[in-house]
Amino acid sequence: MTTDSAVTGREHWTAKGDVRLFLWQKTATSGPKQGTILFVHGSSMASQPTFDLAVPGRPDSSAMDWFAKRGFDTWCVDMEGYGRSDKQRNINFDIANGADDLAVASEYILDNTGSGPLLVYGISSGALRAALFAERHPERVKRLALDAFVWTGEGSPTLAERKKKLAEFQAKNRRPIDKAFVYSIFNRDHPGTAEDKVIEAFADAILALDDSVPTGTYVDMCSRLPVVDPARIVVPTALMRGQWDGIASMEDLVRFFERLPNPDKQFVVMPGISHASFQQKNYLMVYHILWSFFSQPAPFYRG
Repeated sequence: MTTDSAVTGREHWTAKGDVRLFLWQKTATSGPKQGTILFVHGSSMASQPTFDLAVPGRPDSSAMDWFAKRGFDTWCVDMEGYGRSDKQRNINFDIANGADDLAVASEYILDNTGSGPLLVYGISSGALRAALFAERHPERVKRLALDAFVWTGEGSPTLAERKKKLAEFQAKNRRPIDKAFVYSIFNRDHPGTAEDKVIEAFADAILALDDSVPTGTYVDMCSRLPVVDPARIVVPTALMRGQWDGIASMEDLVRFFERLPNPDKQFVVMPGISHASFQQKNYLMVYHILWSFFSQPAPFYRG
């Protein structure tokens, strides 16, 4: 396992029609390659703050660096409407639009690396985008990890609260965000699962790119679930649920898990985790769970 190689970052751009999408790649300068990971961000922040966050005094705070040091070619993409990608279209950038972005981003990555099918990780609404992408393009996905995922929304305390503002979200294409909002992500389920210095750095990185974010994923998660069909997700899949995450009930996820047709599947409960797994105190445990799934050998005997 390579852990001491230097890691370099490189920006890329691709296009979805007239829309420019920003991609960020980090990879080790030496050592064997274990696969190519595409990280997919959630509703309220762009990709680099989520997956390439630097926090002084917090070793391996960047998930992209951690995986790159272990031989993975790591990529993330800003969905349309977020971060460095284009934001000008007069739409709310819903989950289906995000799946379109992943189709374009994955095509660019595959064309430029020749890596073969991708290891895909999505968190929160990013998990919904990733699942819909895998449903549409299973040939491009080697293994799929869905963190803080929700299927029907039944039994979700977070979505029950969010639905109270559904009319407001439906009335506009963007919603404002600030530092207090970022702190609320960590305090709504179980305060204390993340260090203040990490939340502060996360908030600063998010707000350096965006002071508002699209409403489309919130509208979808409050009024249009389910947006994916587990029976049509045929790739090996892991569901990762934080112990205290309020975005989906355990029952909702178990029902989804039971309907996944590929027997190569895992359901993992992460103790001490609420939401935003990579920013939690137990983040190294999350990395290990994901690394184990992404590095798992294919089954030799299938019966």
